[in-house]
Amino acid sequence: MTANQQLATFIPLVADLARDLPEQERYQRLLQALRQLLPCEAAALLRLEDDYLVPLSVIGLSADTLGRRFKVSEHPRLQALLASPGPLRFPADSPLPDPYDGLVENLQGRLEVHDCIGCPLYLQDRLWGLLTLDALEAGRFGRIDLDTLGAFAGLAAATVMAGERIQLLTRRVEDERQRAALYREAASQQRPRELIGQSAVHRALLEEIALVGASELSVLISGETGVGKELVAEAIHAASPRARQPLISLNCAALPESLVESELFGHVRGAFSGALSERRGKFELADGGTLFLDEVGELPQAVQAKLLRVLQSGQLQRLGSDREHRVDVRVLAATNRDLAAEVRAGRFRADLYHRLSVYPLRVPPLRERGRDVLLLAGYFLEQNRARMGLRSLRLSPAAQKALLAYDWPGNVRELEHLIGRAALKALARQAERPRILSIDAEVLDLPGTPPAGGERSLPPATGEARGLSLREAVERYQRQLISEALERHQGKWSAAARELGLDRANLSRLARRLGLK
Repeated sequence: MTANQQLATFIPLVADLARDLPEQERYQRLLQALRQLLPCEAAALLRLEDDYLVPLSVIGLSADTLGRRFKVSEHPRLQALLASPGPLRFPADSPLPDPYDGLVENLQGRLEVHDCIGCPLYLQDRLWGLLTLDALEAGRFGRIDLDTLGAFAGLAAATVMAGERIQLLTRRVEDERQRAALYREAASQQRPRELIGQSAVHRALLEEIALVGASELSVLISGETGVGKELVAEAIHAASPRARQPLISLNCAALPESLVESELFGHVRGAFSGALSERRGKFELADGGTLFLDEVGELPQAVQAKLLRVLQSGQLQRLGSDREHRVDVRVLAATNRDLAAEVRAGRFRADLYHRLSVYPLRVPPLRERGRDVLLLAGYFLEQNRARMGLRSLRLSPAAQKALLAYDWPGNVRELEHLIGRAALKALARQAERPRILSIDAEVLDLPGTPPAGGERSLPPATGEARGLSLREAVERYQRQLISEALERHQGKWSAAARELGLDRANLSRLARRLGLK
């Protein structure tokens, strides 16, 4: 590439520095320019978070890559790139496994990456992350001037910094919440569990969490089984001024009725048979922090009355004691029941329901989150890859389509278990342990999964398709695909759209144009 061509690549990115662009668009433009400057099959921008590298934007890699969290100690190439003072090119015959093996799109039978270069990104002398480029052809990067990549890395760092500064200017974050985040980071040695997704409904959920997290309001988190209500509660606590204090959880459905009151409020010695010593309850353990009541709809009505009193007055009595204890606790509750209906049926106290649901928060089911299923699948794939000691664990294109087409009645929990089970089944089918393990659609064993043999292929242009123009033949085939998808999903347009990889509204418009609606 000539100097003028390089300049033409850099100029739009320099102009972007002053523009208020969405984060994803800013990073995609950056990677598109990188691929134009240094042609390759795949490029990625990754941010370093503790001991993990988190993909923020990718081009030419499987969609599930964005959901993966690469533990640095498990990926020697990423370790080498982070330790490098500047751009680094790996030899084509390097024995180090590439984290993107099996993840590059349009593999055409070649699963392993054969050429790789990368560069660490620094923001004001702080190691921020990596830029990586990969090619399937050995020696592709042999003639590349690493100084060019180094110059681009400087511009990439400026792009990242500009994006972060614009976010700080436009995001209203109170000082107390910022301090809480710093305290949480210093106090916690465990990596916090992450809410993964990029869909519109998921972004709306994160905005609500940030909004209510900074308040002291009680939150009633509702949603189907397996959507991640406990993770939402953790995120609300982490976003609150109480983040330094404990988050105490109690599953109300997991305890016998006789022990619920003791678990919540504690007991004194001799309060009941087996009470051999004094014991603090969950409210006292959570004093100053947050108490999360999971499956709150399962509480016995007698306990509901006592819980209401504590929420109203902040005072409680241990079981068997006349002494009152004052507590300062924020309560988050979760349920997969319709508590309003339970109130109407007389099974849940109306006054407690209104006290708990000051801010009702619904967690969307997985079937409403579109391509988030692939990001979550990538997260679970990376977990299972490390657990099974594999070089790479990937989904075939047909398997990705099957995941998108399924309705997920068990939501994220079902997806997690399915990925673990499918990985074991796929490994059991191998005669010898593979370097790269692919999960095919038939191993997932989902309803509507195509039979072994892969994805549907276009029918040959014979018979009734002869004599049609290209547009007419394409429209006929589109009608066939949409009709078959609707038939498989009993007329459910949303499910058919997911299977076909289309937005629900776009499918509806296409169907009207084709005369199907």
